[in-house]
Amino acid sequence: MENLQDLYRIIEKGTGLDIDGILPADINKAIGHFNVFSVKELMQNSKEKPFMPYDQRTYYKISLIVGQNRAEYADKVIDIENKAMLFASPRVPYSWCPKDLNQNGYFCVFTKDFLNFNKSDVSLDDLPIFKPGGYPVFSLSDDEANNVELVFKKILTEIKSNYPYKYDLIRSYVLELIHLGQKHQTSAGLYAENKSSARVSSLFIELLERQFPINSRNQQLQLRTAKDYADRLSIHVNHLNKVLKENTGRTTTEIISSRIIQEAKILLKQTNWSVSEIAYSLGFDEISHFSGFFKKQTLLTPLQFRS
Repeated sequence: MENLQDLYRIIEKGTGLDIDGILPADINKAIGHFNVFSVKELMQNSKEKPFMPYDQRTYYKISLIVGQNRAEYADKVIDIENKAMLFASPRVPYSWCPKDLNQNGYFCVFTKDFLNFNKSDVSLDDLPIFKPGGYPVFSLSDDEANNVELVFKKILTEIKSNYPYKYDLIRSYVLELIHLGQKHQTSAGLYAENKSSARVSSLFIELLERQFPINSRNQQLQLRTAKDYADRLSIHVNHLNKVLKENTGRTTTEIISSRIIQEAKILLKQTNWSVSEIAYSLGFDEISHFSGFFKKQTLLTPLQFRS
């Protein structure tokens, strides 16, 4: 899962800028975290396209995109050929790939605490623009893009100012961006979408294999069930099952179980770990659950297989 530190490392690596130069001096005085960037300024020192891999983020992001890009989600691929807005939340993993270095626009990143919705009954995740399953990218006309750019320029001006209530003002600008996006949500007609079941299958396998190998007694499997994987991909578990059955002939649970058994056999044969330690590393709370699972799959107990 990518957090804000990962984001700043990506920016540092791609631009050569020191992180102290891209963090506002008084940023910790605000509730939560907020920062804003000019893509043109970041790209001036960039020698390669700043690819962001498929993952969940721990922060929210609003972007004004000017250039050719591609956003890849579990169930769709969105090609952006000119100007658009993108809304990203921690609940929806995606990857981001600029098609060239000719990029412009702006983006801001912030945590849930920044908008300080604790004082109301509204939650960021309840806003339509940030809900899973929607369309998070919206095509913009030149006039619409100019309006969004103006809001970002106001944010850039304020974040560099000494105005004591600047973050309150910035919050209002962020809300303006959110409302601009939500106005487009009912009429989004941007995409060349690719709802390929093969893509969902590929991302599932990537997530599955990312769990292995188990190299330490203290390492523990984080994704164990079909629902775990569906939640990480931000799709319904029934859809994941349907896609995998169509593409592999096996259910999600069968594929996960098969990979866990494969790793269990390796650990039983190639390590001196106890069965209890192996059970823990593979995500079983009780050794009896692991032994029952192993015997159901192999017709042998773990100790019988080891010997």
